[in-house]
Amino acid sequence: MVAVNDDTARFRAASGPSGRRPLVVIIDNYDSFTYNLAQAFARLGPEVEVHRNDRISVRTLLRRGPDYLVVSPGPGRPGASGRSGAISDVGISDDAMATLRGRVPVLGVCLGHQILARQLGGRVVPTGVPVHGKRDRVFHDGDGIFAELPQPCVVARYHSLAVPPDSLPAAIPVCAWNGDGVVMGLGVPGEATWSVQFHPESYMTPEGDRLLAAFLDGVICAPKRGRSAGSVTVP
Repeated sequence: MVAVNDDTARFRAASGPSGRRPLVVIIDNYDSFTYNLAQAFARLGPEVEVHRNDRISVRTLLRRGPDYLVVSPGPGRPGASGRSGAISDVGISDDAMATLRGRVPVLGVCLGHQILARQLGGRVVPTGVPVHGKRDRVFHDGDGIFAELPQPCVVARYHSLAVPPDSLPAAIPVCAWNGDGVVMGLGVPGEATWSVQFHPESYMTPEGDRLLAAFLDGVICAPKRGRSAGSVTVP
């Protein structure tokens, strides 16, 4: 069942055990893929709410009591001002992620991945050649949200910005990368906080539901898991 208005969309799985479902809140950065992401989560059983990044405050978000936070893809850039020069491209996404990290599992997707990278001290730069609607092979450390994925796995990429691995602190593990060494996934040691540059909800990411299911399991990133930032190598 789906209920939609200008501010919020709610998705409920069609079947499942009775009683309260865990709540996944997705912050929508005005991206057409957001509702695909919401439907992918709903298929796995939880209730899903989607809130646009400028239509809800962090305080209101906390009152909703989410069990999980997901920060969506989007056309903006982390830290960039909007057209007004006063409103960020990402709305509350940055603050929401910073506030809820360590409290509930958090997942950043594409733009959400870049937001997390900046929070961790990394930079976000143009890729040189935009990559939109391209399948790619991604290698990973085989742990956390990547534990059930084949090695390598096939994913869908839609982005023109990326995180240079050498811009991240050494303590932050690069959990996934492609054949060119582009950072494709991050984890925060000691937290159930993860991010992916690719789109797990896309039909071009065949194992995406496995990654989302692992995220819903609340897996925690272990210290020094994955390739250390700045030393990504291609197998």
